[in-house]
Amino acid sequence: MTTENLLEIKNLRVTFRLGKNERFEALQGVNYVIPKNSVVALVGESGSGKSVSAMAIMDLLPRANTEIPADSAMVFEGTDLLKQTEKQRRDLCGKHISMIFQDPMTSLNPVYRVGDQIVEVLRLHKPLSKNEAKKRAVELLREVGIPDPETRVNSYPHEMSGGQQQRVMIAMAIACEPKLLIADEPTTALDVTIQKQIIELLMKLKQSHGMSVLFITHDLELVREIADHVVVMHRGVIKEQGPAESVFTAPKDPYTRALLACRPTIDKRPIRLPIVEDFLQGREHELPQGERSRGVSPADPIILQVNNLKKTFRVKQGLFGHKEVAAVKDVSFKLARGKTLGIVGESGSGKTTLGKTILRLNSCEGGEVIYNNKNLMGLSDREFQPYKRQLQIIFQNPYASLNPRFTVGDILLEPMRVHGIHDTDKDRADHAIQLLRRVGLDEKAFHKYPHEFSGGQRQRISIARCLSMKPEILVCDESVSALDVSVQAQVLNLLQELQDEYGMSYLFISHDLSVVKYISDEVLVMHHGEMVEYANSDELYREPKHAYTQKLLAAIPGR
Repeated sequence: MTTENLLEIKNLRVTFRLGKNERFEALQGVNYVIPKNSVVALVGESGSGKSVSAMAIMDLLPRANTEIPADSAMVFEGTDLLKQTEKQRRDLCGKHISMIFQDPMTSLNPVYRVGDQIVEVLRLHKPLSKNEAKKRAVELLREVGIPDPETRVNSYPHEMSGGQQQRVMIAMAIACEPKLLIADEPTTALDVTIQKQIIELLMKLKQSHGMSVLFITHDLELVREIADHVVVMHRGVIKEQGPAESVFTAPKDPYTRALLACRPTIDKRPIRLPIVEDFLQGREHELPQGERSRGVSPADPIILQVNNLKKTFRVKQGLFGHKEVAAVKDVSFKLARGKTLGIVGESGSGKTTLGKTILRLNSCEGGEVIYNNKNLMGLSDREFQPYKRQLQIIFQNPYASLNPRFTVGDILLEPMRVHGIHDTDKDRADHAIQLLRRVGLDEKAFHKYPHEFSGGQRQRISIARCLSMKPEILVCDESVSALDVSVQAQVLNLLQELQDEYGMSYLFISHDLSVVKYISDEVLVMHHGEMVEYANSDELYREPKHAYTQKLLAAIPGR
């Protein structure tokens, strides 16, 4: 080990025992180094082995069914971690090596105040009294940018926003001033503005604490801004590694080139987004050339018109009091037939509430939703029933939106039975299998359960379920935000193909501004329940008029 390197991973192989005679090799001889005071980015899609590598460093893999051979090594400051006892590893991890996990809400204990959770880390590794640890916890919260830390130290995790929860996780991770900080997808679910704040905070802490950072992500545009070195992984194997500048300017491996090309950018709108398989099979030169034009003209027919829509929630305040919170305030817009309206804004801006209210999944306190010359808000439940077929929604989380007890066939047949589509179950099953093929799945999927599919495949099943209704309007609520770049590209291509084929209209809700620019004809920007800007997408991205829109666009990685 050289004196310049903090950690060296040598021939790391990790095998999981899945059953009596079944093995899965998650890492297949991985080698990379983390130099002192540097940022190393570990990039790749889900299943590439990124998080397994981090879990192995932190000794968080289940010992009962994990095999790491004797010729593997993880050398940290001259000591092979794999040769340490369990107690030695536990003392090291948290003090000299710490980790920020992807989802702070599941990583923070919901029944303990955030200050107590930071105090626990401090007292476990440092000889501090409870009062000293509490004072240090307040200092840490101040350092990571939590407002009013003296008060917020007594807050529970659910009383904080997603960005604040992630800051608490960072405070816990740096509490003992580690030499290596592992950040596992720490910004994936965050808005672009919060993401930018978290990245700036991590880089500031790296400099002030003199630590190294292992940054795990699938977002290469983000990596381009922060990393000194890049390690690209695919299916447990390192495909390429080197200085960030050389990997980005002259990628050698087809997989690296694919990851760079799959991600939509705000300056190009290809007719079809490339996917990883295009590069791995040498088909990247066969992709259709040219760019897709976007926009809405006055001559385009209007399929949906929203006028002065209002939605208010009544939330508890104190022991017995309540207050009214306006989630959607006088929002008006028009959706053209066969076009896509992108709805953007930070968490809490009212995007999802707007989409659900239009579909009558929420009640509303005022306004109109005009579809086929009918105000949907003025219909009774029975009168609205026939319209449900025409307005469908794809939810954000494909893991939660599919019934785990139903087969895929049951999931697709149920809505067709409810709405009387086709005369027999055989006809419905034939239609369901056609839909599965249409979204890129084979008929074997019909008899399988949701847990047997990846996140991208589950989202395709959700799309197939919506298509079974033959809708005219589809609300896509953050439907690609949790997907890898390649799977995201596949789903976006599918949505575009369906729109071209069936003339469907989309309300595309997202906080990913690059994706919105790619797929949207018009964009509506929401902030605290209000519509602050509404224009053709090219015009809005070229000359944003509202200060909030300018702030969102300035936070896009790589811009």
